[in-house]
Amino acid sequence: MSPDVDYEAEYNNRARVPENPAIIAGWSRDAKAYREAHQARHKVIEYGTGERNRIDLFSGDGTGPIVVFIHGGYWQALDSSFFSHLAGGLNAHGIDVAVPSYDLCPTVSIAEIIDEMRAASRELARLRRPLVVSGHSAGGHLAACMLATDWRAFDAAMPEELVTAAYAISGLFDLRPLVNTSINTALKLDEASASTVSPLLWKSPAHGTLDAVVGANESAEYFRQSRTIVDAWNAAGIATRFATIPDANHFTAITPLVDPNSPMTLRLKQLAGR
Repeated sequence: MSPDVDYEAEYNNRARVPENPAIIAGWSRDAKAYREAHQARHKVIEYGTGERNRIDLFSGDGTGPIVVFIHGGYWQALDSSFFSHLAGGLNAHGIDVAVPSYDLCPTVSIAEIIDEMRAASRELARLRRPLVVSGHSAGGHLAACMLATDWRAFDAAMPEELVTAAYAISGLFDLRPLVNTSINTALKLDEASASTVSPLLWKSPAHGTLDAVVGANESAEYFRQSRTIVDAWNAAGIATRFATIPDANHFTAITPLVDPNSPMTLRLKQLAGR
């Protein structure tokens, strides 16, 4: 960690974007409207016994890879009900989209959330289709974790290449900078536990691709996080891409997912082989 970096300012996105309450309220409104307008394509899959162990699946044409979207909220806020509308762009291309919820810190640890997303992925694997895992912020971290998971070690019945690609939007891949910030009040990380749940410090994936994209108006640390994992995993032998989202802050970076013709949606379509 650098003594010259104000990590609190770099990672406190709600302080950086004061209009975030209105943006989040808009997510909730638009997600509810999408579910109501597309009830026939929406079903709920349970992947565990907890109240939040649920996946909202929005069906496309029922073929090809499933694109998973894992929500953000610094592992301590929100759930899948805020993000249903983000299935719209991919659904328009006939692509199925799965949006899981998970338990939140401090009730559970980040390590437990990683295992919940593995359990959700295992449940989706029952559909016998590969997964392209995307995610925003904390969800970008979890998407990278899914690509780097040794699925046979997690469950001997899993295909080795269950996750074929990760698409991380404003992700975090080294959690050590969060330890001395207010964000860590709920996360309860120390240097050792932060290292354990940082995919940048894991063995690099043996297959697949990683896209790491960042809003053009985000902090320098978000740029550094994405560039660092793109460089590290590319050096280890997998295809990686770094890109910026024009005119986007941390909260508006996911907006392109609602547009069937946005570069973000079209890249995920390509990753899904469509």
